[in-house]
Amino acid sequence: MLSTCLQGIRVLDFSHVVAGPLCGMLLGDMGADVVKIESPEGEIGRRIGPPFLNGESVVSLSVNRNKRGLAIDLKTAEGRDAVRTMAAKAHVVIESFRPRVMRKLGLGADSLRASNRDLIYCSISAYGQTGPWHMRPGVDGVIQAVSGLMSTIGEAGSQTPCKMPIPVADMATGYLATIAILGALQQVRTGGGGQDLDISLYNSTLMLQQIGLASYFASGREPSRTGSAAPYAAPNEAFLTSDGWIMVAAYHPERWAALCKVIDFVELANDPLFADNERRVANRAELYALLAPVFRRQPSAVWMQRLTDVDILCAPIATYDEVTRSEQYRHSGIEESLLHPIAGAVRIPAFAIDASRGSAASSSAPPLVGQHSRQVLLDYGIARDDIDAWIKAGVVTAAHCEAGQHRTEVSAA
Repeated sequence: MLSTCLQGIRVLDFSHVVAGPLCGMLLGDMGADVVKIESPEGEIGRRIGPPFLNGESVVSLSVNRNKRGLAIDLKTAEGRDAVRTMAAKAHVVIESFRPRVMRKLGLGADSLRASNRDLIYCSISAYGQTGPWHMRPGVDGVIQAVSGLMSTIGEAGSQTPCKMPIPVADMATGYLATIAILGALQQVRTGGGGQDLDISLYNSTLMLQQIGLASYFASGREPSRTGSAAPYAAPNEAFLTSDGWIMVAAYHPERWAALCKVIDFVELANDPLFADNERRVANRAELYALLAPVFRRQPSAVWMQRLTDVDILCAPIATYDEVTRSEQYRHSGIEESLLHPIAGAVRIPAFAIDASRGSAASSSAPPLVGQHSRQVLLDYGIARDDIDAWIKAGVVTAAHCEAGQHRTEVSAA
């Protein structure tokens, strides 16, 4: 659902794929007027998949709700002039091209801020706008690798690094960029003027590893792969039951004692190898070898009941199917279904902050390429005759949606 706390804020979103579009979507979720600006062919994220819904990328659909779509050719002088006109009236620009691309187009921060002192210009890239790697390309998996994250993920004893299957580097970057923009908007409100925000996937993924890196600095030891286990607490990992898997976190002293009692293994509580959390972490393999056979004796439901009865933190390892059928999921209100003119009904997680004061409104579906081109340009003060001429020349693409279908208005040439 759409909040209204950023109502009146105008955002020009030139970004593509996941990190930047996620940032733009979150601003739109909070009520900003976000214009997704892309080439007449559409940004590359629209072609990532599978899965697709009637040819529309689910990846793209998942990070582009609550935006209006403008398709414009920035390789043309007319297209660049139109963007300059819009930027003079906007509050935020988001872009995720390679460093220097927008500057070469004459659309860099300094150029656009010449006519808009308060403009917030957020650049999202792999490694930042400066530094030894700033011109290197990078995507989520590459950043997971080079930031050290992949070296920490995998089964205990395995030599094979693992990647988080969700694009966690992209997601962290999108959230961080949103936080930075909200802070910059506050600076503008207090008279401090606009800012240049340099947000990189690399730095964001390092921030995501706050605890891991701090632990490495303190110990000087590379982290071991621990599978489902937390490297700083034990027992805090998944155990196989007679019919599935459960996650058990019983590392607090009281819960450790309660676990030993509930599994009828009270002598473990007094074993010097496992006397406190630090020693249980150091002797994790030995502890797991003792606990694992116990948990395999009963089904997950039995263990869940026994453990929750004594306030031990636990949960079944749920599949997406089980998650989405659970009572808690239904209660959360996290899911929304958006009616897209091509994809049809699109189910995605909604904006997770509860608009509990009745300010929420229905979200809008992700736009088609150029779906709102005409109206956006009119809203930013561009003359109707100019818009008509640009559409005829192919500088601007305008898509139309009628009765579940769409057509695109382009040059007749």
